[in-house]
Amino acid sequence: MSELVTMTVKNHVADVRFNRPDKYNALSLDMITAMADAIDRLSKENAVRAVVISGEGKGFCAGLDFENFAALQSREGGTLGDLTQRYGDRITNIFQHIAYGWKQLPMPVIAAIHGVALGGGCQIALGADIRYCTPDARLSIMEMKWGLIPDMSATQTVRDLVSIDVAKELIFTGKIVSGEEAARLRLVTWVCERPHEEAMALAAQIASRNPDAVRAAKRLLNEVWHGDSARALLMESQVEMTLLGTPNQLEAVAANFEKRAPVFRDPE
Repeated sequence: MSELVTMTVKNHVADVRFNRPDKYNALSLDMITAMADAIDRLSKENAVRAVVISGEGKGFCAGLDFENFAALQSREGGTLGDLTQRYGDRITNIFQHIAYGWKQLPMPVIAAIHGVALGGGCQIALGADIRYCTPDARLSIMEMKWGLIPDMSATQTVRDLVSIDVAKELIFTGKIVSGEEAARLRLVTWVCERPHEEAMALAAQIASRNPDAVRAAKRLLNEVWHGDSARALLMESQVEMTLLGTPNQLEAVAANFEKRAPVFRDPE
């Protein structure tokens, strides 16, 4: 995997870092490919139970590297290709995949945001399940500044976080909000001075739970959050039946009664 995105795994937690600090981790084509590769690798990592994504240097991600893409357009006839073309057999194109792909991973993903999360960088953060953010961070769904709409899956992620009027204001204006204001709007989950440290602590806590149940809970919530109640309640029952009496579920019960840390098997 490219050094533009680094990944270390320890105690079942993957620490994924965007590694283009001289450019505030702006999204070049190589950076996008590296992020897609990281997501694809994690989708097959059964031993990983939680993921933390963050940016090296002074910011989380400054969004699209316009100089890089301007040069690419100039060389290749002024086009970035057909955005309606899907990435492999997925429901996304590659630009959407590096944001929505975090939501699609089977394990929880926590974003640790500092500095800037602008445009595509903000949409990547929105693809995480939980967001920690510094008070002075600057976030923006910024595409309207360039005469565009957000096209990296924001419509399918921001709806889970804020009301539609707030989403419209953010998208129509491209306004920049601080971490504190983002928390008031519920665009981020928690504001803290050391988001990476807090995110890693939460990831460790999640990794100590039954990984089968954690993955099942994420899948259930993603699928039924906007569905009808009858389907949601039936799926809740069906998913629970897949967990009852399994080795990891029985280990959770035994560990609680024996007052010890559970030892779980990795999901198959």
